[in-house]
Amino acid sequence: MASYMVNGRTFGEAVAITTSDTESNAYGSIYVGGAGNVSVVTEAGQTITFTAPPVGTILPIRTSKVRATLTTATLLIGLK
Repeated sequence: MASYMVNGRTFGEAVAITTSDTESNAYGSIYVGGAGNVSVVTEAGQTITFTAPPVGTILPIRTSKVRATLTTATLLIGLK
């Protein structure tokens, strides 16, 4: 199994994200491969939208959901 190091943290899995307002999709970080906004619910339950993060950005945030509503970015990869 390959490991990925991001911001000093090691991840063992990288998966394409399917956004959902109802399904749990927990990740330790999110890679943004295409332009747009990324809306998440954090582990703590806070809803936040990252507005236009640059393509190639890794968002170091633990999520419980990556929301379909308000997420317009594409090619999102979840790191676990």
